[in-house]
Amino acid sequence: MVPLAALDESPVTVSTSWRHLQQTVTGLSFIAFSVVWVFAFAVHPDLLHPRLALGPEALIRRAHGNDLLQLAHALVTINTALLVVLTVHFASALRGTRAARLGGIGAGLAVVGAVLLAADKGALCLTMSALDTLPQSQFEQMMPGLVAIFSMRGLMVLVWGMALMPLGVMIQAAGLWRAKLLTARQAVLLMISLLFIAFPDGAEIINLAAALGMSAVLVPHGARLIRRAEPVVWSAQSGTDQGPPLMPPGRSTTRLG
Repeated sequence: MVPLAALDESPVTVSTSWRHLQQTVTGLSFIAFSVVWVFAFAVHPDLLHPRLALGPEALIRRAHGNDLLQLAHALVTINTALLVVLTVHFASALRGTRAARLGGIGAGLAVVGAVLLAADKGALCLTMSALDTLPQSQFEQMMPGLVAIFSMRGLMVLVWGMALMPLGVMIQAAGLWRAKLLTARQAVLLMISLLFIAFPDGAEIINLAAALGMSAVLVPHGARLIRRAEPVVWSAQSGTDQGPPLMPPGRSTTRLG
């Protein structure tokens, strides 16, 4: 039989355990989100020989038969789900501050952009992996249809809305800086990185540099979330890297530094 004392304490224990689990999952999401982007851009062919504005057929032939690149694109598709965790975390950090509206607007835009990015990778990349299983002669016969898809014809034009994903997070980064929950250096680095992470295909070395810059802000915070036993907050007061709050302002938190 379970002692009555244990039953009395169990709700607190469960609540604390759930809070710790939530914080750990959020921290892992920050790290995984960043690592996937770095990996995805790092495995692109001709990384050190950038070419601007690759045409649809050139993009198709570059991806055709490249299993590592197809894997990277599949991981990016899954990675869009982690963005939801990040943006909700940022929106929670801004709740109750003068930049709360920026947190909500940014989260909404970023989530819509993430959905459209997933659609883009599904149509352009996951489809390509299926077509790679065909004999080369049959693949060549499908080239006109693939060129139409990669040219964003028809309703495929909607996937350009994936640009809302970095835009939304940039808005949240500006809000975090305005609310003094993020240093100016962190905010500028994150916004510049997000701006260039959407650089056009063919010059992935620029995208890779942007992903590394983004990781310099997100990965340390993810590690802190995993390491800390209590929710933590970002603070710009010390001028050092801090982490955003898991809990909205106004609740009991442990400040870093």
